[in-house]
Amino acid sequence: MFRTELTPAPLSEKINLKHPILTIGSCFSETIGNQLVDHKFNTCINPFGTIYNPISIHQLIEMALHNRLPDESGYAQREDVHVHYQFHSRFAALNRPALEDSIKKAISETHHFLQSAKWLMITYGTSWVYRLKSGNTVVANCHKMPGQLFEKELLSPDTILASFNALYSKIKSGNRGLQILLTVSPVRHVRDTLELNSVSKSILRMVCHSISTAYTDVYYFPAYELLLDDLRDYRFYASDLIHPSEEASRYIWQKFIEACVDESTREFITVWSALRQALLHKPFVPGSRSHRQFVESTIKKLEKLKNVVSIEHEVETLLNQLHEPKS
Repeated sequence: MFRTELTPAPLSEKINLKHPILTIGSCFSETIGNQLVDHKFNTCINPFGTIYNPISIHQLIEMALHNRLPDESGYAQREDVHVHYQFHSRFAALNRPALEDSIKKAISETHHFLQSAKWLMITYGTSWVYRLKSGNTVVANCHKMPGQLFEKELLSPDTILASFNALYSKIKSGNRGLQILLTVSPVRHVRDTLELNSVSKSILRMVCHSISTAYTDVYYFPAYELLLDDLRDYRFYASDLIHPSEEASRYIWQKFIEACVDESTREFITVWSALRQALLHKPFVPGSRSHRQFVESTIKKLEKLKNVVSIEHEVETLLNQLHEPKS
């Protein structure tokens, strides 16, 4: 054996298919969020865009909890594009009212989702932050504004812990039953240099350990360790040699299922995964007898799950195949 396999410890409180889940943070939160959506979980994925540092993540969660709009001082303009320093660049518009509307909508929708959510999955990406000199505030995104407007800073573990502790009490006052799952993104921030990226990730890992030890309803899932210590090979990276490959993402997802999801949901995922493969099937001759038989057979299998998950979209997609023009 030329590999050290990591088996994550099972959560004492498991995730169920019916649990609403909010993911927020670094790009890994989108990776796991998309897997959850593909397997029919009720998931809100990174509603404020990709956010890397803990302070900004905590601030956005707090905004959503209280349905509070961001500070006016955070609005900025780059040429003809309006942005906000607390939000990802996907929140950009050619006029400020349009930007304010999109931000207000995202906060409101996340607020209502959080009220009934069962799980909050937070992925921390970096301990490095950029602080806006004019207001001495940490920004989520610099939006390619001039570098002289910011100061770069390495957050200390104590600073991140204090921020989380303050957030935790607010979370519990708004949704006492909300469970929290922490991860550290396995994606390296090479712009910080590999040495300083290691310092950054070490701080995040220390923080996650301290938090998950202090709170019984906060857990840690070792996505970082699974890629760097278990797979531990550039074969499992995408072409940029930074992000995990599709194979690595599937492996981490499987480990996630085994450790974090309850038995009945795991059984559903097994059935649904096979159906997903069938749904991805491209017919050689749409409308042929064999294709019609395939569609009818797959719909029958879907019908068996209609009391478990919504299948209307999948059934409609299959039926539409029968009406596609023959080539």
